[in-house]
Amino acid sequence: MTKEIPQYCLRAYALFFYKYGSRESFKQSELDWIVSQSMRKKIVASLLRAGWIIKEARDFYRCLGPEKIMKGLLEFKVPYIIKEAKKPYAFTGLSAIEIWSDYSYVQRGIEKSPYYIKVLKKDLRYWKSFFNAKGIPNYINEGSTIGEYIILIPADNIYSVEKNGLKVESLKKVFNIAKTNEMYSYSYDYMKQKYGSITA
Repeated sequence: MTKEIPQYCLRAYALFFYKYGSRESFKQSELDWIVSQSMRKKIVASLLRAGWIIKEARDFYRCLGPEKIMKGLLEFKVPYIIKEAKKPYAFTGLSAIEIWSDYSYVQRGIEKSPYYIKVLKKDLRYWKSFFNAKGIPNYINEGSTIGEYIILIPADNIYSVEKNGLKVESLKKVFNIAKTNEMYSYSYDYMKQKYGSITA
């Protein structure tokens, strides 16, 4: 999994890749005469954390190729990352339809991949920090960007069930949303066939 990096790290990566490509190793000391020791450590640590370089030996590193990095930036990460969360949540709306219909309805592509997640109002700061630390853009109620992003829906209460390791709103609620919108008729038919008459 690769993450976005600050501009100063991007410049360092460009230098490393220009000089060594993705096959040759290099040392941190390549930056000795360019930046301070503390900045050098910060750059290398950031590139490692973001997955742009890998450690080969005690003092040696190697660049990942730009094609792997770009592909990694657009990979779907949210379903894996959210399992680390310590606060309650529930996938809601279109995301819940996606999960309950076993992805027979898919709203996402690498160009645009929104996730709608209901969270407690009192936990908004936690969720903003959680997704920011993971490099996932996030918005409250509405927003949009390229690739994966989160729409946080603040709520006073959350009721969720588990489906495929994810917390999601109840099947009945999701079934009713899909039932009232022609756009989700395929998902509605899929869920009706799979789960039968939904009363709870």
